[in-house]
Amino acid sequence: MGETNALAARLRRFTSQAVMAAAEAVYAANFATPEGRLQATFDLVFLTGWAPHDSQQQPLRPGSAKARLADALGVPEKPLPKGG
Repeated sequence: MGETNALAARLRRFTSQAVMAAAEAVYAANFATPEGRLQATFDLVFLTGWAPHDSQQQPLRPGSAKARLADALGVPEKPLPKGG
């Protein structure tokens, strides 16, 4: 859909008590338990996407580093096991 930040178009004020009371009345009329309780569940869905672009920095070729990561982290370098 190409949507960006959905919060950018949000209301800049709190939802009024009248709106919440009306929503509660409609919900109670349609979904209340026999005891008159209101139960609700909801799902949170998070999506993120990424696509490469020509303007992005490209990785350097393997072995071209000028400094060792193990030195920067202050840990001994451990070679990879053979065949893995």
